[in-house]
Amino acid sequence: MSGEIRPVCGILNIDKPAGMTSQAVVSQVRRLMGGVKAGHTGTLDPMATGVLPVLLGRATVFAEFLLEKEKCYTAGVQLGLVTDTEDVTGAVLEKRDASSVTRAALEQALGAFRGEIMQIPPMYSALKRDGKMLCDLAREGITVAREPRPVQIHALELLEFDPARSRFVMAVRCSKGTYIRTLAADIGAALGCGAAMDALRRTAAGPFSAEKAVTPEQLAEAAARGQAEELVIPVETVFGALPAVAPEPFYARLLQNGLAVEQRKLRACFPEGQLVRAERDGVFLGLLQSVQRDGAPCLKFVRQMLV
Repeated sequence: MSGEIRPVCGILNIDKPAGMTSQAVVSQVRRLMGGVKAGHTGTLDPMATGVLPVLLGRATVFAEFLLEKEKCYTAGVQLGLVTDTEDVTGAVLEKRDASSVTRAALEQALGAFRGEIMQIPPMYSALKRDGKMLCDLAREGITVAREPRPVQIHALELLEFDPARSRFVMAVRCSKGTYIRTLAADIGAALGCGAAMDALRRTAAGPFSAEKAVTPEQLAEAAARGQAEELVIPVETVFGALPAVAPEPFYARLLQNGLAVEQRKLRACFPEGQLVRAERDGVFLGLLQSVQRDGAPCLKFVRQMLV
């Protein structure tokens, strides 16, 4: 329809500045984008900078699928320092001499943290216990037991080592749920001197990179020119590597009404649990998943653009 106003829908690749919470960034984006519904895909600590994908409008329903994507970081680590937050913003619990740590010893220590490792989530985190965030409990002086959980460190590289300052910089590519400051503290513990993260930058989150991210200031400038929507990335670009189906209109309506449709009727064949893009005439309809219904392989929407 001529003159129809389409709601904003998609993703903004924001370069979060230091000193802002992730939620504060989302609030600023929401205001600059005219009050549209918005949410992020994984919290960055206030001290951290870098990639913070912000979903807008209907795209927010795909947040959990973006959370699954691997992430990349560059982190600075101060050896010989132990804090209650595992980074330099926390209260200092202990200072130790780290002058004897060599590059060879550091490289050897890093080797033990590649692959699948077990991490104990820090108390200063957004995880919840009995409906209350751990960080809130920690601020009340309460410490609760946390179960170790597996995370994947796909790559871990020593970028810089300054023995005079007992400091190093590492690059990490990891699975969702990995705490980089916990990784830093655990490396320090393995070296016997302790460590605390003193800088963190997320360089990538799934397909989004820091090189192509926009700062809140750049978004504000674009909004002042009426060009902010030009920075919005279509949500379907995130799922470009998934297989796709193009259901005929009749079956598309059945799927959009919440029904499961046999794969043979869609000329499809996917293993159970497989996520699939649904498209029609080049328009992204949402994500389907392969399920079993009465012994037959079917496809059913798990998230769709229109409801």
